[in-house]
Amino acid sequence: MSAPRLEIHLDRIAHNARSLVARLTARGVSLTAITKATLGLPQVAAVLAAAGVSGIGEPRIETLAALRRSGLTLPLTLIRSPMPSQVAQVVAQADISLNTEPAVLDLLSAAAIDQDHRHGVVLMVELGDLREGILPERLEGIAAGLLRLPGLDLIGIGANLACQNGVVPSQASMAQLSSLATGLETRFGLVLPLVSGGNSANLPWLFTGGTPGRINNLRLGEAILLGREPLQRRPIPGLRTDAFRLVAEVIEANLKPTLPWGQCQQGAFGAPPARVDRGERWRALVALGLQDVDAAGLTLPAGMTLLGASSDHLVLDTGSVAVAVGAELGFDLNYSALLRAMTSPFVAQTLIEAPIQATAEGRQRLASSPAGVQA
Repeated sequence: MSAPRLEIHLDRIAHNARSLVARLTARGVSLTAITKATLGLPQVAAVLAAAGVSGIGEPRIETLAALRRSGLTLPLTLIRSPMPSQVAQVVAQADISLNTEPAVLDLLSAAAIDQDHRHGVVLMVELGDLREGILPERLEGIAAGLLRLPGLDLIGIGANLACQNGVVPSQASMAQLSSLATGLETRFGLVLPLVSGGNSANLPWLFTGGTPGRINNLRLGEAILLGREPLQRRPIPGLRTDAFRLVAEVIEANLKPTLPWGQCQQGAFGAPPARVDRGERWRALVALGLQDVDAAGLTLPAGMTLLGASSDHLVLDTGSVAVAVGAELGFDLNYSALLRAMTSPFVAQTLIEAPIQATAEGRQRLASSPAGVQA
């Protein structure tokens, strides 16, 4: 097989999705699967559909369009606020979009009228993480304006925490979002079918006794793909953390001094780290670099240490072990490393399949989708 390559275990992703769907459903919460770390790979979306997720979310219109072309029948949500320049594509490709700006809502309305579509809108509320979101005191006014716009349906409100500043979802913040949803319903005499509380960072709150209240949806990516919660990157009990493995090839192996010699200034990516003289050590040069992956997000094989990374190379201390040139090394990845490896055109993708155990609803979805599960 070619290297570097990302080995993707579809059955392990499916296991995580089924487990989370079951656990969330028991609390009255649906699961929108966020597939951006796989660039909306249709084969991954197909196993998620079979596992019973309620929809797929992506931040980029290009990946939503690819999922549309694959024949996926699940509702598709644009999870990044729409760019004004793309509103026509948003209406054409996404069933729902997450929004904060009245000016963009006006443009979406015009695009929906032009295409004779109805487009669902979730208004995002700022609850402290200071990325996207309408300040709570402005929510009612923006909702009032939205309800006057033809072609658009206010289907819910949502929030996002723990992405920009690591603000932890709490019972207080989720109660505030619930209260805002109830307040809008009372003020405007409507029912909001969706109150989306957040992302994988919400799972510790929910799984340790949190009361959902009006929260009936979470948007999960890292938990499904890597089996971890993002607050402390701890494994979630019962989930697989090994659905992805990055394999790269050793292109040089030598016994070398620990310390460089000559006058040292900055390297290609800034000042090199301080070194301690440990005598001669075996080093392996790996054909994988920062153009391919976030090196800091890799877990190395036991006994090996990352000495540095450049555009095209990883430099590993392999201690007293001489790794053969041509040998393949496997690395586990965190979310950042996975995202970059999937994005690199130089990293091949190998889909590793197993029989899919679908829910009854998932079997129906899969049967109606030509995306299937094919390498």
